[in-house]
Amino acid sequence: MPGPEVDPCENAPMFTGIITGVGRIAAVHDLGSSLSHGKRLRIATPAGYLDDVGLGDSIALNGACMTVTSLEPAEPSFTIDISAESLDKTAGLAESGGAVNLEKALRANDRLGGHIVSGHVDGIGSVASFAAVGESWELRVLAPPALARFLAYKGSITVNGVSLTVNRVDDTAEGSEISINLIPHTVEHTALGTLVAGSRVNLEIDTVARYVERMLQAGAIGIPPLASPAAAPAAPKDLYS
Repeated sequence: MPGPEVDPCENAPMFTGIITGVGRIAAVHDLGSSLSHGKRLRIATPAGYLDDVGLGDSIALNGACMTVTSLEPAEPSFTIDISAESLDKTAGLAESGGAVNLEKALRANDRLGGHIVSGHVDGIGSVASFAAVGESWELRVLAPPALARFLAYKGSITVNGVSLTVNRVDDTAEGSEISINLIPHTVEHTALGTLVAGSRVNLEIDTVARYVERMLQAGAIGIPPLASPAAAPAAPKDLYS
């Protein structure tokens, strides 16, 4: 099973894996002097991106759900606090100047353009290669062994917050290498275009795969199924009939 999920948000928002803006880590400040302290990040955003954002809102950064702790719409920028535990379980969230994929939490009336994404990072992958193939790009990522059974041909995977489709899975002793096709629009409108071989990326498995795994576990360890609904009580007799 994947390791403990990163959940810096205090609520339980949902995302779609459709990136709504590319930001930049403008500043990184330590929240303390020891390794157990986290960091405060200031994220510069595109103009107008924060017009509908308030304090406490959830925004995913490279696929990791974060809570907005302050806003500077005039700059425009916002800050988030990220714990040492979250920093340890994610990649690319404390590198000043780095580009980050941004997605605001899903609203009830929004289109679900990608797939259901929780904003929890299940593991860190490594880019094996990123190369042009015709008019598109092939991204190959080595996922850790713990995620191997959650990856499937034509299944969904989130890479740095972007909802993508797996085109091939090759299992090795080091993990599972997945191949993903990126169209030019995705490369141009997300931070995935900055990836190179060796880049570390945040991975989130498909939510449906989590439940399938749990159901298989339940059968293996003998968790009893839900009881059948009790029979409806008989209707009371009409005493005057």
